[in-house]
Amino acid sequence: MSENRESTPRGSGLGGTVGSTGDGVFRNDANRLGLDYATEAGLLPKPPAPIIDIHAHINGRASARVWARAADLYGIERVYSMSRFQDAEGVREELGDRVRFIAFPDWSHADKESVHRGAYLDIIRQYRERFDASVVKFWSGPALVDHAAGDPADLVEFDSHWRVKQAELATELGMMFMVHIADPDTWFRAKYTDTARYRLKRDHYASFERMLDRFSQPWIAAHMGGSAEDLDFLDGLLERHDNLYLDTSATKWVVRALGGHPNDRVVRFFTRWRGRVLFGSDIVTMDDHLRAEKANTISIKSEQASTEAEAFDLYASRYWALRAMLETEYAGESPVVDPDLHMLEPDRFGEKAAPRLPGLALPRDLLLDLYRTTAESVVEAFAAAR
Repeated sequence: MSENRESTPRGSGLGGTVGSTGDGVFRNDANRLGLDYATEAGLLPKPPAPIIDIHAHINGRASARVWARAADLYGIERVYSMSRFQDAEGVREELGDRVRFIAFPDWSHADKESVHRGAYLDIIRQYRERFDASVVKFWSGPALVDHAAGDPADLVEFDSHWRVKQAELATELGMMFMVHIADPDTWFRAKYTDTARYRLKRDHYASFERMLDRFSQPWIAAHMGGSAEDLDFLDGLLERHDNLYLDTSATKWVVRALGGHPNDRVVRFFTRWRGRVLFGSDIVTMDDHLRAEKANTISIKSEQASTEAEAFDLYASRYWALRAMLETEYAGESPVVDPDLHMLEPDRFGEKAAPRLPGLALPRDLLLDLYRTTAESVVEAFAAAR
């Protein structure tokens, strides 16, 4: 997992040799192996069906077009997007019925104290009425105590007063839920060391489980339920709550965490929980990715790319990494820089290091459920029944 590789990583899929276009020349943080992502898409196996990406953040007209090119190449037919409200109309005009929207807090709201409280009630209504959103996203990472403004005591527990009011409104409007709960283990080791403020990782789940019991519609716990590092824990969550589903989004985190398990353990997990896990990427697009001068100086995501070519690599890399992991026998490092490695072990990993990408080679019938059937039978069936 060092950044000094001795050879080009190997991988084989039904469509050819995955990873073979890499020349070993670092291009950018999304392409540390020098892959030709457009060509690589054709080396992956043909997916068993057009893919539904259940978790992305598509913002900006121009960057939406770049995303669409990557999506076309990697077999993505439809995307569920947490687009900023002010961007959603333009994204819909660019992508048409290819995009469906998920209600998401307005982080730029002038009243910071209201973003995750009363203001979100209005946002939920607007997404539902204007964009026919059928899913509400709750962000409940440990850093909510830093972002909430004011006294965060009324937001810390997932079943807090405001969260319940928002869930009740969503229920009245016929909406289901997505949630970001907890954060990577690496962050708890390096960023959330003040446990009095941020709590231990497991402390975040008790109130979440109470909400799963209280609101019976489907819940998608993003980023492999926030605990891809502990598949036994996820087994327990899924056993206890039959309305809980997971998605595979947050590519760097999920690749690193799943790569920390033996491949056969991960395959057993996906096999056992077929019909409960959905494909998601967590790709974030914005027009700032296409220019050196940034209009959005608040978001650190704006620095991820500065040209159209870099933006394409950024978006395509997430689809490449997830599909190579899920479909092939790839044996090598991820092409995406993972700063958490250097953050935790700077003496072992360089700043541009990446983890092992585990080629799981899941069977095609299981991939069909993961890529499409579960999204149709859970999310789209729920929306159609409202």
